[in-house]
Amino acid sequence: MVLSRGGDLAWDDAELHRSARLSDPEGYALLALVPGALPWQRARVLLCTLAASQDGLDERTRATLAKVTRALMFGLPPAYAVTALLALRRLRVNHKHATRAVVAFVLEHPEADALIEARRPALVDCFEHALGKATARGCARLIAEGDTGSGRLRRSLLRFTSDPAVAIGRVRALYAPGTYGAVAPQEPPAPLDQVVERPPIVTPTNRGDIAATLVHLYRGGPAAELRPALAGYVAEATRGLPRLAGHVAVVLDASGSMRGYGDREWAVMSQAAALRLVLAEVCERLTVVETGEVCERLTVIETAEAPEVRERLTAGETVDGATDLASRLLDALDARPDLVVIVTDGYENVLPGDLARVVATLPRAGVTTPVVLCQATFTAGDDLTLRDPAPQLPRRPFWHQDDFAGLLPWLFGHCAPGRDWIRTAMLSRLEGGRT
Repeated sequence: MVLSRGGDLAWDDAELHRSARLSDPEGYALLALVPGALPWQRARVLLCTLAASQDGLDERTRATLAKVTRALMFGLPPAYAVTALLALRRLRVNHKHATRAVVAFVLEHPEADALIEARRPALVDCFEHALGKATARGCARLIAEGDTGSGRLRRSLLRFTSDPAVAIGRVRALYAPGTYGAVAPQEPPAPLDQVVERPPIVTPTNRGDIAATLVHLYRGGPAAELRPALAGYVAEATRGLPRLAGHVAVVLDASGSMRGYGDREWAVMSQAAALRLVLAEVCERLTVVETGEVCERLTVIETAEAPEVRERLTAGETVDGATDLASRLLDALDARPDLVVIVTDGYENVLPGDLARVVATLPRAGVTTPVVLCQATFTAGDDLTLRDPAPQLPRRPFWHQDDFAGLLPWLFGHCAPGRDWIRTAMLSRLEGGRT
């Protein structure tokens, strides 16, 4: 999104945002809270939400939009938020909710003093557009003359603020001489995504508690102690998440490459199994179709499975050792799910390219079920160039348990029941829930 001096606002997906907002203003705004959404996309949602009229919206929806707007203004890096607010001026937006938002950003931002020092001209432009140039300068003049609460100042400015004393001080600073070379804050005061310190050296057991516990189980650790701990970690990871009112089928690659060897043994497999356990808790119905040589051990350890399944596999039934993703995809589609999720490391060793050919054939066979590929990796920096068995499928890698926060909305966004799931999850997040 580019805002040039004296030029027009330019962004390449404006029509996409406009149509999404028109179809569902609240749902559109809530999408900006999905973990992992890019800052520029969030800035575009902020711009579109403020630029649009709220005529015809009920009070509950307006309240939700106001909360999302505030979360975005203080959750974005300041440079992104300032650009979006400057764009309102360029678009000549003049709604009351936009006025409140701009005044709140300029006068109530936790880093407002530093922002005013560094971005004074931009913030003055935003402030004067929100209130009107004559009104804004009139308020500044009253404040400079010592006015702290006259009727005119309250009507024109203070009614839009939560702390009149702070607002008055910042208006004085806004129209005072600036400091050349002041550096603007770069980080948001209330980040929308959890700030996580990732380990400098990745091992099989520092990629999240669920995967670490599974690694110890797979390596023969004391099951009597580890299984209750595993159940607790899964419960903690899914606490507060809504249930998906739909049917998800998982094609789980449990081949030798997923198991790995040496220092990395069970690292990738444990992360895939962790995702499976989380999906089992979140989805109302989950079908798992496995392929690979380590399926028996994997399913016995995962206590979320039904007893009859555990008994069957304990008796010694195994699945072929090779990675036959194409055939297992067809098996998953037979269950008629709302969504098929292929979880694999990307290595396909039965008829390489077969999955891509089957996926390309599905539309011609009348199959409309969405299929996505989740790629389990050892680190975020794995080279996936030669590990893409179906380039036409939507694909997203994951390597750490923290990735699930963004992975689940991405998955469910591909199926019809996911719309309500995302709305419920993001409303919970907006209200201070853990999701």
